[in-house]
Amino acid sequence: MRIGMMVDSYKPYVSGITNYVDINKRYFELAGHDVYVFTFGNLDYEDGEKNVVRSRGVPLADSGFYLSMRYSRAARKLLQTMDVIHVQHPFLSGRLALRYCRDIPIVYTNHTRYDLYAQAYLPMMPEEMSQGLLQAYMPSFCNAVDLVIAPSKGMKKILRQLNVERDIEVVPNGVDLKDFLTAQPLPRDQFGYKQDDILLVYAGRIALEKNLPLLLRSFAGIAEALPQTHLLLLGSGVQMYEEEIRSLVGELNLSERVRLTGRIAYDQLPAYLAMCDIFVTASVTEVHPLSVIEAMGAGLPVMGIQSVGVGDTVQDGITGFLSTHELSAYTAKLTRLCLDPGLRAQMSVSAREASTAYDIERVSAILLKHYEELVKESKPRKGNWSIRLRRLLESFSE
Repeated sequence: MRIGMMVDSYKPYVSGITNYVDINKRYFELAGHDVYVFTFGNLDYEDGEKNVVRSRGVPLADSGFYLSMRYSRAARKLLQTMDVIHVQHPFLSGRLALRYCRDIPIVYTNHTRYDLYAQAYLPMMPEEMSQGLLQAYMPSFCNAVDLVIAPSKGMKKILRQLNVERDIEVVPNGVDLKDFLTAQPLPRDQFGYKQDDILLVYAGRIALEKNLPLLLRSFAGIAEALPQTHLLLLGSGVQMYEEEIRSLVGELNLSERVRLTGRIAYDQLPAYLAMCDIFVTASVTEVHPLSVIEAMGAGLPVMGIQSVGVGDTVQDGITGFLSTHELSAYTAKLTRLCLDPGLRAQMSVSAREASTAYDIERVSAILLKHYEELVKESKPRKGNWSIRLRRLLESFSE
């Protein structure tokens, strides 16, 4: 089977969606399928993998995103040889899928809380307006594709709130856990930490929607009461926002207690996590957080906020703690986790066990089954006169 994965941005940009495409591509290929990634970017970038098809785009500052409204002719021609298309975004690549792939089954996975992203990045827009725009757009887009996937039950509920009425399959994001389940910790003294220090770790993009100011303010209170606690922030983001976070660390007098590592190689992440004691996140925009599942695989209890994604993944009191959005509530539960090594050990065992439900071999097999059913059910339309006419018109639009 020839599988086309359409994504707005791909490597070297790092995100949960990039990892999702990368890991599924590798496991589909191991199963004997041909997988192509269609995206935008710098045409001079040398990919370390085969079958990544880039079309030229306009870079958006230093965000890692490239903007374009069309694929190159060569990319379109190759795209239309796929047996099935899997779209990861509903707006840019999603619209291109509907435009170019009308005779190919299209799968769409909703990875993102677009309602919360609008509030974070467009604060001047009234919430009612952003919600109304999504409620107008998402139902028609979802009705136009052949299969809609939500990575969690919570995300399925959000899509229903956006007036999406069609059938939605819940398929969790898969994680390649083998390196996390067997990870050996980095030596603590390499970073100046002691064996009895309590290391908190966040892994992910340094971005506005990750709610890092709340996490830092919570840690500031804990650091004052518990001098043996330290916080590691693994990852990078837009330079301007990284500078804001570094400034906040200084304002909170946490420069000696918080370390921002910048981007680290993904193959080093398991060892970093295994060195630490607690995984922390204050994000409420996750749909199905790979970073949380990876941390659980490494045996870390998770401190998070009750929300779609994190709340679907973490069992409060079993594999970690979930709190409300209030700073005091978050800090209280995180403090308890820091003070109780026995509880952390118990949660560590439960977290590692729970993470195996998201093993990539299991999840990729579920996706492949959906693909095969769609291909089997789809009726060939390549001879349809309207399809031929559309392709002829597109050839003149170059």
